[in-house]
Amino acid sequence: MNDKLLALRLFVRVARLGSFSAAARELDLSQPSVSRIIAALEQDVGAALVTRTTRAVTLTDAGEDYLTRVEAILASLDEADHVARGSLELRGALRVALSGSFGVREIIPLMPGFQARHPALRISLLMNDQRQDTLKEGVDVALRLGELADSSATARLIARTYRLIAASPTYLKANGTPTAPADLAAHMAIVGPAGTSAAGWSFQKDGKSLSIRVDSRLAVSVNDGAVAAAVAGMGIVTTTLWGCSAELAGGQLIQLLPDWTMGEVEVHGLFTPGRPPKPAARAFVEYLIAEFRRAGRPKR
Repeated sequence: MNDKLLALRLFVRVARLGSFSAAARELDLSQPSVSRIIAALEQDVGAALVTRTTRAVTLTDAGEDYLTRVEAILASLDEADHVARGSLELRGALRVALSGSFGVREIIPLMPGFQARHPALRISLLMNDQRQDTLKEGVDVALRLGELADSSATARLIARTYRLIAASPTYLKANGTPTAPADLAAHMAIVGPAGTSAAGWSFQKDGKSLSIRVDSRLAVSVNDGAVAAAVAGMGIVTTTLWGCSAELAGGQLIQLLPDWTMGEVEVHGLFTPGRPPKPAARAFVEYLIAEFRRAGRPKR
């Protein structure tokens, strides 16, 4: 990579992270080297691009405009390199944001096939059950479950699953098995990332909808924690089929009220707004669509 191209990519990461040291760690450079490269870039451009303080690095007005243009140029360059090679081989880096549970349970098992197709591609999976700032983290594509908050971003539907409730055999033996949604009012609920509305858990059957208020004394911020609490017999959990399929198959959890539905959950590939999607990001999403289609729609 030539010096100017390195400087441009480094500038983008400094701008998005707001830190020389964070960019240095990410790109395996020393902090003084990063500072020196950005200073040389500013001299080459003929304008101050960043404002340095003891707390953070912020962009000047010229830096904001430069960032917008540079990101578009780098994305176009990646596209041009891909087209010029005249093959399906992908190179460079791909940064994917996704939730930890979904990543471990559904995405990582699919990764060997994608990497085998593109061995020169370096992939970073940024796994966090809290939604990441895709611009700040330099994300190329985010896998989002549920409703999309950013309507300005380009998104592709990858797959659908459904919500359900489940409990352990131990819990059901001690507390009884609910046979209708109304029975849930007498049970303990575990609230995970799937959450619950102010009205409670909602169910549908034969065109009829109802919401049941549940007694929750345990809230867990990550899906795997909520599912583990249910396996431990602490109550009834609401999650997606993706979020507990292994426990259901192993008999650690039992799905409850299977004749009632709780709505579908979609997963989208969300491309970072403001720049064209990387070829690698598009290819990754297309690969996931094909793999989930091959696996088939989850049966109730």
